[in-house]
Amino acid sequence: MSSSTTTLLEAQEIYGGYGGADILKGTNLRANADEIVVIVGPNGAGKSTAMKAIFGLVKIRTGKVLFQGEDITNAKPEQMVRRGIAYVPQEQNVFPSLTVQENLEMGGYLMTGDLKPRMEKVYDLFPKLAERRRQPAGLMSGGERQLVAMGRALMVDPKLLMLDEPTAGLSPKLIDETFERIKEINAQGIGVLMVEQNAKQALAIASRGYVLATGANRHEDTGPNLLANPEVAEMFLGG
Repeated sequence: MSSSTTTLLEAQEIYGGYGGADILKGTNLRANADEIVVIVGPNGAGKSTAMKAIFGLVKIRTGKVLFQGEDITNAKPEQMVRRGIAYVPQEQNVFPSLTVQENLEMGGYLMTGDLKPRMEKVYDLFPKLAERRRQPAGLMSGGERQLVAMGRALMVDPKLLMLDEPTAGLSPKLIDETFERIKEINAQGIGVLMVEQNAKQALAIASRGYVLATGANRHEDTGPNLLANPEVAEMFLGG
């Protein structure tokens, strides 16, 4: 990673949450164009809330979010999508009654022009989806639905892909496959910011990682350095 890499996303000292309570308490995050950035930490640390706040789903009370140098704080999700940010939530991330192809078409509904080239790119990345393109997403396994959700997000041709717990509930084999796909997506020049409970595996593929605790930054370093940090290992990675 070169020092001249473009900073895609920067969250600066963000405070916010639900109702009157701040779950985020001065959170700072940054993702560059060529990076996989992983957010880890204990339950209740504010990891998913940080993702939702960046994407305009949780109100930021103070602080700023910049995307390619422009202030996007509290912009609406559809504005985020138009700018090139795609977000895959952990749950309810596919339309179960629609086929795989229809889910992908829904992913591209904000885009102008022919969707077929984008769809073919998704099918090239996820051959399993090409095989199942006529199958309703609700009849697929959890791992396959996760691929549909990621494929749908890629239909907007994003500059940044945000993933919230992409391997939750998956088998070890499917977890490995999902991380391989994430590396392939990143290799196409798409920045990746993800929250992940399988912290050790996620940090192993991460350019950089953040450890959050009680809504604030506890550690920031390269993935390998965080894995090697005894305090991080003991407190957040299960020893």
